[in-house]
Amino acid sequence: MSEQADVPSTERLAELATLFLKVGVTAFGGPAAHIAMMEDEVVRRRGWMTREHFLDLLGATNLIPGPNSTEMAIHIGRQRAGWVGLMVAGACFILPAGCITLLLAWAYMSFGTRPQAGLLLYGVKPVIIAVVAQALWSLGRTAVKSVPLGVLALLAATINALGASELLVLVLAGLVAGAPPIISRVRGKLGFLPAAVPSSVLTGIPAFVAAKLPTAAAAPFTLAALFLLFLKVGSVLFGSGYVLLAFLRADLVEHRHWLTNGQLLDAIAIGQVTPGPVFSTATFIGYILGGLGGAVVATVGIFLPSFLFVAMSGPLVPRLRRSPVAGGFLDGVNVGALALMAVVAVTLARDAIVDTRTALLAAASAFLLIRARVNSAWLVLAGAGLGLVFQ
Repeated sequence: MSEQADVPSTERLAELATLFLKVGVTAFGGPAAHIAMMEDEVVRRRGWMTREHFLDLLGATNLIPGPNSTEMAIHIGRQRAGWVGLMVAGACFILPAGCITLLLAWAYMSFGTRPQAGLLLYGVKPVIIAVVAQALWSLGRTAVKSVPLGVLALLAATINALGASELLVLVLAGLVAGAPPIISRVRGKLGFLPAAVPSSVLTGIPAFVAAKLPTAAAAPFTLAALFLLFLKVGSVLFGSGYVLLAFLRADLVEHRHWLTNGQLLDAIAIGQVTPGPVFSTATFIGYILGGLGGAVVATVGIFLPSFLFVAMSGPLVPRLRRSPVAGGFLDGVNVGALALMAVVAVTLARDAIVDTRTALLAAASAFLLIRARVNSAWLVLAGAGLGLVFQ
């Protein structure tokens, strides 16, 4: 793992800025694809950290609220260049998506329509499947250290595919993997095993906190209210962009009546088809409601908790790994996170590989990634160009 200086060098900050601006521009496909691209750049190409440490950071991001891929960028920045690197990496990953979304929001308000990205994404989606598959293969060889962990990964993927929430899958996987050292320690000291704390208690805590946070009824729009709303969402939201849709509909459509259902769906759609974090949906909504000022406060509000959570949790990851109990829990969370990525990849593949051309493009991309070690960003851009040619 790379050593970091007390004061980050200009060169390291420039490296972080260049890398995450590039990833932010080319990172289509959602969090699983974003994390796969980061693994390719940070572990395979640059050697900034080991695959084991990357997995530990991934496990940590899955246990805190907020957008996983953005939090991974922030973790990498802190690891590489300290607290300044934390800010630079996170801001540079978010900035391209925010700027692109802001431009699309302006077009939406000016012309009343959202752009259709089908032609572009036709060629991008198969490449993204190859990128995710390559990351799953390389990370899986590190994370699945034993047969029991392999079985746990399969079980985690199965219950998630059957409808279990992402947070429940991760907590259960961690508890199962962390249980053996706890059982051994308790039996050794007490001679018996006390009843375990129900996992429903652990997984219910975030939901209880979210439920107790105030949700305002219909009220006049202000920038301060908009900031607080998105700050709340960024502080409690686990899960995908579709979970974000549920949160925003409850606050913006049903309670405050600031948006219509149609406007909210358009905002989510634009967040899905633009590169970078899906949470850039906040930029679009902020612009619709309050112009440029609204776009800025909504974006800052929804992403600010991620910087705070990573700043607090990042230094704890090495300590967790040194503890047998916490290390076992983290191993379980890691294989659970990879299982969630695998389920997402299968779902995306159904939409991405729709004919012979897309199947060949996915296979060729996988070959170039694994054997020729072609940079994933170039493959995404090539896929976009081929998509336009094919269509």
